[in-house]
Amino acid sequence: MSPDEWQAHVTREAAKEIGKWLEARGRLNRPIASIRLTDLEAMASAAISRFVVLASHKIREAPGRHAELENLLMG
Repeated sequence: MSPDEWQAHVTREAAKEIGKWLEARGRLNRPIASIRLTDLEAMASAAISRFVVLASHKIREAPGRHAELENLLMG
């Protein structure tokens, strides 16, 4: 998977997680302006969690080939 394809994949997965979060709370029909900061933080947390999982899988599948991801996740 090319870096552009990986970025598109991660973006889609993060969007799905945000959608799941909103759906679970019955908030898909509300205007965006009604979303509180705590809601936005929870959506961001869900999306970041999904990114960490996907990046961890990518690192595990090809150790040593994704130094930027390894540095990001492992400091």
